Amino acid sequence: MRRIPIALAFLTLSLPVFWVGAQESAKVPKDSRLGPPKDYNGYFPWTPPKSKEAWAKRRQEVREQVLAATGLWPMPEKSPLKPVIHGKIEREGYTIEKVFFASYPGHYVTGSLFRPSSADAKNRKNPAVLCPHGHWSNARFYDAGEKEARNLIKEGGEKTMAGARHHIQARCAHLARMGCVVFLYDMVGYSDSKQIGHREGFKDPEAELRLQSFMGLQTYNSIRALDFLSSRPDVDPARIGVTGASGGGTQTFILCAVDDRPAAAFPAVMVSTAMQGGCICENCSYLRIGTGNIELAGIFAPKPLGMSGANDWTKEIETKGLPELQALYRLLGAPDNVMAKAYLQFGHNYNQVSRELMYNFFNKHLTLNQKEPVVELSFEPAMPKELTVFDDEHPLPKDAVDAAGLRQHMTKESERQINALLPADAKGLAKFRRTLAAALKVMIGETVLSGHLEVEATKPVENKEEGGSRFFLSRKGQREAIPAVRLHSPKFANRVVVWIHPDGLSSLWQKGKVTPAAQQILDKGADIVAIDVFGTGALAAGRNQPINKSYAGYTFGYNRPLLANRIHDILTALAYARSRIQVDDLSLVGFDKAGPWVVLARALTSDGDFVARTAADFNQFRFDSVQKMDDEMMLPGALKYGGLPVLSALCAPHELYLHNTRGVSDTWLRAAYKATGQPGNLHWREGKSGDLQVIQWLLH
Repeated sequence: MRRIPIALAFLTLSLPVFWVGAQESAKVPKDSRLGPPKDYNGYFPWTPPKSKEAWAKRRQEVREQVLAATGLWPMPEKSPLKPVIHGKIEREGYTIEKVFFASYPGHYVTGSLFRPSSADAKNRKNPAVLCPHGHWSNARFYDAGEKEARNLIKEGGEKTMAGARHHIQARCAHLARMGCVVFLYDMVGYSDSKQIGHREGFKDPEAELRLQSFMGLQTYNSIRALDFLSSRPDVDPARIGVTGASGGGTQTFILCAVDDRPAAAFPAVMVSTAMQGGCICENCSYLRIGTGNIELAGIFAPKPLGMSGANDWTKEIETKGLPELQALYRLLGAPDNVMAKAYLQFGHNYNQVSRELMYNFFNKHLTLNQKEPVVELSFEPAMPKELTVFDDEHPLPKDAVDAAGLRQHMTKESERQINALLPADAKGLAKFRRTLAAALKVMIGETVLSGHLEVEATKPVENKEEGGSRFFLSRKGQREAIPAVRLHSPKFANRVVVWIHPDGLSSLWQKGKVTPAAQQILDKGADIVAIDVFGTGALAAGRNQPINKSYAGYTFGYNRPLLANRIHDILTALAYARSRIQVDDLSLVGFDKAGPWVVLARALTSDGDFVARTAADFNQFRFDSVQKMDDEMMLPGALKYGGLPVLSALCAPHELYLHNTRGVSDTWLRAAYKATGQPGNLHWREGKSGDLQVIQWLLH
């Protein structure tokens, strides 16, 4: 039997022991997940990899995590941009034009295109810079006002009134004077992007279930903005940089984490081990589970990465974050390609001091050939009326949609992509598995395990009255405390059944005696390993973990959903049983509403003969029945990836007994099992089977 590699460590932990016979301890295990949930204001250190091979694997994992989290796994089919460019404004050394194009059908990205005005620039391939702006009032139209500008000049952050009042426009103007084609585009809800209000339209349960998020929309807009810039005849696609500050800094390193085209990146005042981004346009479910902005920025390595910090959450970038990134760049043979400088005399900004740091960084890495040090010159700002994209001659197109209309398109496109994966043969099955398994790993949080499960266990405490032993399980270093029991069969024949029940360990006993179903397992020579999965039994408090009321992505972006924690615990129990016990036959059973938990856990072990047989009550469950964020079956992305019938097809070709399936389609399961050549390994019953019938099949 081929086995998945598993590492198992044993620790003696100071934890209470639970007996679930006639009496049960009132103590709650010291499981780290029962504490306050992590949020964007936490601490996010990062340890660099030890080898190129380890980093290559980890980098791919994190990239797929970001793509899935933002709803871009698989990437939507790109529709024609059909850009409209008009209204040229002449300035000294550069021009500005108004731009809009459709990133999705009916959703328009708006912005300003800055180009060098020299005659030879029109006839050559120029370097280019993409500029997301961040959360400044009116953004592309930003004007700090005369009073604030004078203060900025007085404190030394700015040198000219134009730069002090219009810092977003300033960097675009100067980069154009340096020979770059620059596209400054609007975040959703800012300036001319008025179809959807900023922070609106993507905060309901269905949006979570389909991984449709505001951040995902902005990330896709950034990708399409890069499409627009790189396709221009006057742009050298091999020399494109990206820079933005604050929320624009987040967009910078997220774009560069998922798209290989940029040649250099400069995220300003955003990369740190501290606050990770406080807006819904910087957060979405799963994005930072097991990772943070330092590692997310590092995905760009070994390409040139520059960062600035200020007297804000980025103030420690030179001592926390930069050293780790420098170690990564040294490992990859490019130690000179990463830098950071924190200007602690200034608050949160993208002032002239930081902009000039960026100009010199791009001058080097985009080969701009400007005399150094590059110093920003004054310029004539364009006023909002001049920059406004839509006018009488160029109105917002009639097919423009709001959030509801856009989400309808997103749903249709996503369903089309998933339906196209219905496997008809081995090749189709491989493509289906590649897409769905990667998505499910992100949804459950297993992507952080780097290929194998490392499980810790306390020393078992024997109890002759119960006929077994008690202990606690945890993933290595995660300070979990999953109550577990192993009941010993007097006829043990190297067989183990992992028992998962919504009532946890107490389900093994009834009136002080082992239940008939459990006794049947023991009589057939199999031991039982059972656990209180998160939110059941001694860990029942896990059901009440708070979810941010303003936006669930603030919670699920940093913490596993309840259902994901339960599946995580089931996998931990399986890893323990497979590696700790001398077992030739490992089976898995899920009772009542725990059946879907078990099926999804089995789907994540389908790459090897990890589990011989699995039996589960489907509980007639459908993810489209989830209507609340705090529903115990809330699993962001579940509907995007087809729901339980599609995800459970990952179990093929292994023996699977599903019952109580009335109202649930079997199309995907039957197709997957047929594609493996093992259709007989799927056992499907619409009615609910009795526990003894299930056990009889499980141990046949």
